[in-house]
Amino acid sequence: MTPELDPSTVVVHAGRPERVPNAPVGESPVFSSTYVAGGDRGYGRFGNDAWSALEETLGELEGGRGLTFASGMAAAAAVIDLVPVGGRVVAPQHAYSGVVGLLDQQTETGRLTVEHVDIADTEAVKQVLDGAAMLWIESPTNPAMEVADIPALAEAGHAVDAIVVVDNTFATPLLQQPLQLGADVVMHSATKFISGHSDVILGAVITADDDLWSAIELRRRSLGAIPGPMEAWLALRGLRTLALRLARAQSNAAFLAERLLEHPRVSRVRYPGLPSDPGHQRAAAQMSGFGAILAVELGGDAALAQRVCERTELWLHATSLGGVESLLERRRRWPAEVPTIPEDLIRLSVGIEHPDDLWADLEQALS
Repeated sequence: MTPELDPSTVVVHAGRPERVPNAPVGESPVFSSTYVAGGDRGYGRFGNDAWSALEETLGELEGGRGLTFASGMAAAAAVIDLVPVGGRVVAPQHAYSGVVGLLDQQTETGRLTVEHVDIADTEAVKQVLDGAAMLWIESPTNPAMEVADIPALAEAGHAVDAIVVVDNTFATPLLQQPLQLGADVVMHSATKFISGHSDVILGAVITADDDLWSAIELRRRSLGAIPGPMEAWLALRGLRTLALRLARAQSNAAFLAERLLEHPRVSRVRYPGLPSDPGHQRAAAQMSGFGAILAVELGGDAALAQRVCERTELWLHATSLGGVESLLERRRRWPAEVPTIPEDLIRLSVGIEHPDDLWADLEQALS
């Protein structure tokens, strides 16, 4: 596809079937485990037309080659499996709890060791990189909304021959391209913004390194962490509207962040779009927008935070993010959430509803 196209155009047109008479305008899911011999498909675990279309589109957007997985955790596990036995991973202290848990589990079994660090503190990360096989970056982090200096960390990681991985779930390929910033591998929980409708569980990995791509594809094929054709097709259909959904959700998030900043019961708003946010300048330098996720703290009052989550009428009290509907939750309600996340922190995934309605619902719950 023409490289000059805007990403909002690429997201609509990449991964389409060949333009020949009577061809469909979009790829269809193929429900077959078995293929006639003689081609390169071989078997249903090795490939599917719906996967290929989604992978091509994500590859175009991120600047590499894509691979889809049964879930975001399956994608993360395949990438982490690149670390040799006994190898060391440097990872954020605040990140998706599933990834943090997986790294800790593998440390307990002796498979690898992990060093958790404040990923927003570039110098602190550099100090623990020696001997690392992998540097895992999440930016913005979940749910603390910290912003990592991806170019500086990628350079530091490569200086010690570490594989540099960026979880780009919060930013999406439309707001941040980690491969262009120096990363080796990008991963997504495609369950979230990419599919965008809270009806699919899917993961994705993108890399511009052919050797890494082959190594990750081998793990997917060998371990069987493959997506279903219907899930891949639904994610691709959802991806087509990402630019529109994200623009509205991001606009809503900026509006709500400003309102929440002024509310007397809110002690802190974490959103890199706010000029007062510690990650604002860094995010402005490496992102084309600030996203649709924010977090608030309510003066240390965990009970109040829980009541707010339970008393909203439009906002759904649920775990997950990136859908068209607005969701919120107190993250420390989960035992697996790291203890350095404040008990009163509420993560808000802002949807595409009217911003005045969203604010009115939050305001009544806070009151």
